[in-house]
Amino acid sequence: MALGKWIGGFIGWAAAGPLGALLGFAIGSFIDRDSKSSQQHSVEHNTQSPNSGQRNSFLFSLLVMASYIIKADGKIMHSEMEFVRQFLRANFGEAAVAEGNQILLDLFEKRKQMDAINPSAFRSTIYDCGRQIAANLTYEERLQLLRFLAMIAQSDGHVCDKEIEALKEVASAMGLSANEVNSMLNLGRNTLEAAYQVLEISPSATDDEVKAAYRKLALKHHPDRVASLGEDIRKAAEEKFRQINEAKDKIYKARNLN
Repeated sequence: MALGKWIGGFIGWAAAGPLGALLGFAIGSFIDRDSKSSQQHSVEHNTQSPNSGQRNSFLFSLLVMASYIIKADGKIMHSEMEFVRQFLRANFGEAAVAEGNQILLDLFEKRKQMDAINPSAFRSTIYDCGRQIAANLTYEERLQLLRFLAMIAQSDGHVCDKEIEALKEVASAMGLSANEVNSMLNLGRNTLEAAYQVLEISPSATDDEVKAAYRKLALKHHPDRVASLGEDIRKAAEEKFRQINEAKDKIYKARNLN
């Protein structure tokens, strides 16, 4: 499925507000190229599943926020762009890759244009987008979005201070915390220190506090809570859940907990 096709059926809350404004700038050439394509979009819109609007809104939100994270250090890294291309390929097929790539390039250009007039203009727009996302995605869906953004930042093998700052800005705008950013960035790291970061607690926490922190984390990151966004995103959430359990196991082993 080409990305332009799901954009053609883009419905719901993201069609308005700051996300809608960026949508109009980024994909103008993808929609209504001719009356035939418009008719195709209409048919696809009518045949979408009940959750398609929410899923498409999530995915475009990911592209918008990814454009901010990728340019956080002032550079566009090939590895980060390739991570997004692989994500699009897995979700929408090969035809979507070039179009999704172009949307990101258009968003980079929009940032350049806005910041030439006001250096903080695009950053302010990202904050507005984050608030729109917070108002319309569930807490668990926002956590999964943050996880993808953290993975983009990590895809070149190093997360710089500016990228961490950008992730925390995006998280704050979406109603998430700096601790949740640190948790996402430490997933998969094979150290006891990282395991405590994943569980969002300090090494000085009591055993009861460790167990409570794990129960809380397991509840809010359970894969079933993002199932409405599609099986592919649910599978990504399952991998995140597995890494959370690995962190818990490392702490439990160090403390001889059952």
